Amino acid sequence: MGRFKLKCLKCGREYGQQYRLTCENDDSFLRAEYFEKKLELRNQPGIGRFHSWLPIQEELTTAAGPITYKSEALARELGLSNLYIGFSGYWPEKEAFIKTCSFKELEAYPTMQLLKENGEKAIVLASAGNTGRAFAHVSALTGTDVYIVVPDSGISALWLPEEPTASIHLISMSPGNDYTDAINLAGRVAKLPGMVPEGGARNVARRDGMGTVMLDAAVTIGKMPDHYFQAVGSGTGGISAWEAALRLRADGRFGQKLPKLQLAQNLPFIPMYSAWKEKRREIIPELDMKDAKKQVEETYATVLTNRAPPYGVTGGLYDALVDTDGIMYAVTREEALEAKALFESLEGIDILPPSAVAAASLLKAIETGKVGRDENILLNIAGGGYERLKEDFTLFLISPVATARNPDVPLEELNI
Repeated sequence: MGRFKLKCLKCGREYGQQYRLTCENDDSFLRAEYFEKKLELRNQPGIGRFHSWLPIQEELTTAAGPITYKSEALARELGLSNLYIGFSGYWPEKEAFIKTCSFKELEAYPTMQLLKENGEKAIVLASAGNTGRAFAHVSALTGTDVYIVVPDSGISALWLPEEPTASIHLISMSPGNDYTDAINLAGRVAKLPGMVPEGGARNVARRDGMGTVMLDAAVTIGKMPDHYFQAVGSGTGGISAWEAALRLRADGRFGQKLPKLQLAQNLPFIPMYSAWKEKRREIIPELDMKDAKKQVEETYATVLTNRAPPYGVTGGLYDALVDTDGIMYAVTREEALEAKALFESLEGIDILPPSAVAAASLLKAIETGKVGRDENILLNIAGGGYERLKEDFTLFLISPVATARNPDVPLEELNI
């Protein structure tokens, strides 16, 4: 019994319920079209409530899920009357139980479930830190094999709130390689027999898992927010919020106006900001990320540094920004650190660097009059509660099974 179909956004070709990342005719995104047109909340904790619009058969029973609450202290400080925080992280006092402290966990559960339902054996992904941690955690809970390729800068982020299991295979890269090098190596590993690529933004389970942040906000507020703030590296979170909003609009109970995407990148690495500022569909490397590796090294929120984001592809971030009349911001390290300190002191929970960049973009929007004081604003705090988690759990670092010199290293050297 199918629950959804996949449809190519360019040629319209349809595929049944399967683990598929690309259309046979072109390179456009596939999007899940659900047979349940109205969002019917399930009696499940966490992300499983939103089963209506997740591309899997079995309902998820994890306590991990997004939460939305109305801000008081920060809202008062900023003079906003309807500021809502979408929080993905660990904050048990607020019923937030994402133990890897990042909304990447919302992608990992449905992806691993879809993989299992399609009879696939092992999944391969590249990560700058948070995604790898989330998939490793779900691998430890489910026993599904996962191969994670991480640049040297991301190794310290590969910790778990439980002991690592033999199903987790971590491959680190020598210093000097960045996230994009990890993506290139992971692409080669994924071609080995018995492996499937996790797919990044092309994976509908990832996008629709992240889209639950928007769904939870709409259910909590009673309608879609007017504005949506988030920091972006690949832009997948922004695309996910847009797609979730399109479904909410079609549902009919949450308003007809799509939330305005207000998205931020972290200086000096700002390719999508740079292209969008000129309303270009294409990112031009020599213009938008000249000396990319050096810029990446200087970026505070390193997880926001994807050199090949799904920006111009049909159904990608450019289309999402056009459709929502979106805005992009370039945030400095100093602005992010200032916003982090402000948020933590007023809201009472620690937040990760990408969330600090998002909070800084909200401050910029208020300064420049890009939001109304009484409008409904959703600030996506996509990661937080790490310091809070350490009070309750012992954390274990995942040991690499191999280190790759570069993305072209012979695969037989990697212990796979």
